[in-house]
Amino acid sequence: MQTHSYWSRHDPKGKLESMTDRRITPTAVEITATETQPTVVDDPTSDTILDEDTPWVVLVWNDPINLMTYVVFVLQKLFGYSREKATELMLDVHEKGRAAVSNGTREKSELDVFRLHEYGLWATMQRD
Repeated sequence: MQTHSYWSRHDPKGKLESMTDRRITPTAVEITATETQPTVVDDPTSDTILDEDTPWVVLVWNDPINLMTYVVFVLQKLFGYSREKATELMLDVHEKGRAAVSNGTREKSELDVFRLHEYGLWATMQRD
């Protein structure tokens, strides 16, 4: 273990000169080099493990702007629903305030929400 005096310095002649030799009164602080021990980290013990493939659901929300026939048209065009199924989903949006129109992986749901936004519908996604 090496120790160095904090208040020591080298003079121009190359000799080590202590500040205490110059009649300065502060006490010398000893700095010691120590070895650090590695820290042991336990594995996480979480009961909840999030799976990347957890299903996501896309919700279309009611808005006062889009006509009901337009919402039916968009649902048919984007998701390939029959006229009856698209009308049923549109009525859920109109009466309940929202309807789940799609589900799948996060990436697919993000794309569906983006496409619905392009058509002017208010859509969000959430974990199923």
